[in-house]
Amino acid sequence: MLTCIQGETKMYETLAEILRGTVTIGLVLAGLLAILIWIKDKSTRISYLRVFVQVVFTVLIFIGLVIGPFGLPQVPPVGNAPRDVLIGGSGFLTRVPDGISIPVLACYYPSGRTVTCALWQIQAYIFPFWDPGAGFTFDVSYINTGVQRLAVVFSVIIVMSIVLGRFFCGWICPFGLYMDLMTRLRKIFKKRYLKLSDRTNTGLRQLRYIIIAVVLILSVILGSEAIFGTQLVQGTERGGYVYSYFSAPYCQVCPMRPLCVLVLTGIGSMDAEYVLSTTTGAFYEAGYYLTSLNLIILGLVTFGALAFRRFWCRICPLGALIGLFNRFPPFKWFSAIRLNKVEEKCTKCGICKRVCPPQIIEVYEEKGGDVTTSACILCLRCVEMCPYEDCLSLDLAGKPVFKSRDWLKEAD
Repeated sequence: MLTCIQGETKMYETLAEILRGTVTIGLVLAGLLAILIWIKDKSTRISYLRVFVQVVFTVLIFIGLVIGPFGLPQVPPVGNAPRDVLIGGSGFLTRVPDGISIPVLACYYPSGRTVTCALWQIQAYIFPFWDPGAGFTFDVSYINTGVQRLAVVFSVIIVMSIVLGRFFCGWICPFGLYMDLMTRLRKIFKKRYLKLSDRTNTGLRQLRYIIIAVVLILSVILGSEAIFGTQLVQGTERGGYVYSYFSAPYCQVCPMRPLCVLVLTGIGSMDAEYVLSTTTGAFYEAGYYLTSLNLIILGLVTFGALAFRRFWCRICPLGALIGLFNRFPPFKWFSAIRLNKVEEKCTKCGICKRVCPPQIIEVYEEKGGDVTTSACILCLRCVEMCPYEDCLSLDLAGKPVFKSRDWLKEAD
């Protein structure tokens, strides 16, 4: 009798999953059609479409409100939202229990995630999980060595970067959506955004690579005992102070971590009482899920985003990592997605430079051909606003998929 009841319950849960998925797909398609049909202004249609896609991916993947199964008490004190139901975490990638690293800021710490942050994996597989064995939770056990897992992570990042480049940043990254919402909030109050000088902005972009280098160096120093057999910093042993509070050094300052945790506690996917009860309140630590540095930097980045469009994207180390594997040789030679410019059709009107959220100037300054840069987030605002027919285009595998239109003439 009990077996039959359990079987029926499982069947109903499966049907509920199918129904939920069908409804979600239907709503997404309806939203896409609504934007394409009812937004007549071609100078804003792509912008509305991009925001819609960002919201869909945030709800679908990063908050984990649609992809199930749900109510899995894998980490009971945190809440019953799915925590380790990760894409690629089982099946053909059983040796990578943390799942595939989709190259966007997808925080490891909150419940409800379905993809894992590539930066977390790169750090964690150096320190503290260089050797095979148990991870933070009892249900994660690493079979391969840190080198082997890092090889998988970098292989996935390289392939995805070559195929889609920083399209992830402009259309999928949830923190990118947060940046865009800050910009729209500023517009509500009719306050013009500020601009950095070209020289300052270019210099700021170099900070991305410095952050990557510092993170890798710190990870190696902290993981020296496992890697070289010599402990360079006390407390890095399993259960030690550094191990407990400073594992994955970038995560201690990343603004995405507190944002994810606060959003998920707000919607009930994490137990706020438990998450916040682990906070100590010290400047340099605030428990496992939040750190004081996290919160301070989130505040600073939010302030920066209110003043400058896509402020964080200009210094994001993960965006820089994607750019390294997309816009520099030899990876650039195989890049599938490119922003192309026809020199003969450009009049140097400067619109592309003025409308670019991260203030990319290369699209304006380059004569023609592939004008994509490592800092370009492929938001397509320049293509959308360019008033010259086919002057700018987004090419996928050599084929144009979106071109600029003479929208000024069409508006008349």
